[in-house]
Amino acid sequence: MKRTAQAVWKGPGMKGKGTLSTQSGAFKNQPYSFKMRFENEDGKMGTNPDELIAAASASCYAMALSVGLEKAGFTADTLDTKAELTLEQVDGGWGITRIDLILDAKVPDIAEDKFDEIAKGAKEGCPVSQVLNCDITLKYTLN
Repeated sequence: MKRTAQAVWKGPGMKGKGTLSTQSGAFKNQPYSFKMRFENEDGKMGTNPDELIAAASASCYAMALSVGLEKAGFTADTLDTKAELTLEQVDGGWGITRIDLILDAKVPDIAEDKFDEIAKGAKEGCPVSQVLNCDITLKYTLN
């Protein structure tokens, strides 16, 4: 299975602009730029690679957890997962140093220790987590 995305960049690094498109069409010519990435704190001017990695991390984790729960005989009502990605200067450049997964889970009839085991296993087993070279933490609330 292959998935594709395309980035088109025009102009010099800090003043240039680009667009992102994905195979699914979820993004079609979505704008991105240096300014959108580093100067637009609310993130509403367009997307950036870091936001996309956070989205991939949150969605992959939720899916992996759902599958892990199902294999153990449980079905989640809701797995509300937020990924907070930290991008900071490292050795004179920029690096993604951590992703904090924050989960609000509603899973009927599961013991806390069983959920903890499955939740931690999903974090380690998620394909996106496996490809990222940063610390990934998990905090959850089980309802």
